[in-house]
Amino acid sequence: MSLIVQKFGGSSVADAEGIKRVSARIAETRKAGHDVVVVVSAMGDTTDELIDLAESVSTVPAPREMDMLLTAGERISMALVAMAIRSLGISARSFTGSQAGMITDEKHGAARIVDVTPGRVREALDEGDVAIVAGFQGFNRATGDITTLGRGGSDTSAVALAAALNADVCEIYTDVDGIFTADPRVVKKAHKINRVTSEEMLELAANGAKVLYIRAVEFARRHGVTIHVRSSFNHNEGTIVYNPTEGQTVEEPIITGVAGDLSEAKIVVVGVPDVPGTAAKIFTIIANAGINIDMIVQNVSAAATGLTDISFTLPKTEGKKALAALDGAKAELSFADVVYDDEIGKLSVVGAGMRTNAGVSAQLFTALSDAGINIEMISTSEIRISVITSDADLTRAMQVVHTAFGLDSTEEAQVHGGTGR
Repeated sequence: MSLIVQKFGGSSVADAEGIKRVSARIAETRKAGHDVVVVVSAMGDTTDELIDLAESVSTVPAPREMDMLLTAGERISMALVAMAIRSLGISARSFTGSQAGMITDEKHGAARIVDVTPGRVREALDEGDVAIVAGFQGFNRATGDITTLGRGGSDTSAVALAAALNADVCEIYTDVDGIFTADPRVVKKAHKINRVTSEEMLELAANGAKVLYIRAVEFARRHGVTIHVRSSFNHNEGTIVYNPTEGQTVEEPIITGVAGDLSEAKIVVVGVPDVPGTAAKIFTIIANAGINIDMIVQNVSAAATGLTDISFTLPKTEGKKALAALDGAKAELSFADVVYDDEIGKLSVVGAGMRTNAGVSAQLFTALSDAGINIEMISTSEIRISVITSDADLTRAMQVVHTAFGLDSTEEAQVHGGTGR
């Protein structure tokens, strides 16, 4: 008998029929002799609807009360799934995040898991029950308050429970058949990847691939959890995200996948004095504002003026905050101007085989050049190359690069519904 953690997203439990379909899958796994822990998201667009409702009664909802409100979505899902499973003759018991032992820090809306003590879940399993756990939520011991984990919270909840319970696998169910070489909604000829390393998946998730969130992949990598991403609409094998064991020899593909991201903006600080310490001051101001940045480029200074330009990318949601922080420090930093551009897209190619294969950069830039697509910024890691283009060019850029690296399938990818979450 193995222990399997199964996570079902909002599109999988969007309505009564979806809940029945999911419950039949869970019951089937239990009847096969496995212990099963299930983590569920809120139904369909429930979370967005609750956010809209909160904003209709308060212009600035209190973070504590927002968490109390949002956790209701997953509590509805967990109870309905437990009811549906019991109607199939399988004993099931539902738990909130706090009841399941998800201990977090006190940051409302973006809490981090600090411990998992799943005593009640383990007890339910020992008594033959399927344990249904509300994802996305936890409990802070110091304040006694309920917290939510932020984006990808249910994925993170599932992986954390799998680690704490020493599960054999954590199955993440979605509305596509696994992890693809690109978003199949954008690149129709993308094909499913059978196996991908956690290192590659981290890069893909960090650069726009939405099928798994980076926090869940980080947690799985750190704690040795194997993830199986698969569809809740069929029984096909999906994609295994694994941690290669030390000394394991695997011939990695040169390029595993192509990711696109439209969530970033670019700031150019123009006319910066090119003297030691200026860049440090700029990025200290940005850091003190609580803003994470991604790519950075500094131009060579002009000999005549001794001035340079510094460009960086950041989430669009942080744009106004960054502009305000820089404007407040303009006199101190003595720069000429700040230019903000939120009409950009980031294209990334990822593959562990880059380490041992030359010419990937040349092939990428040639494909984009032949398509007439301009590159504004470039960033690299050992297994990733990212470029900034205009947002209008991103879809076409993903398609031509996918083709250029020989990743196209002969058939169009099938998407069963929803958004991939």
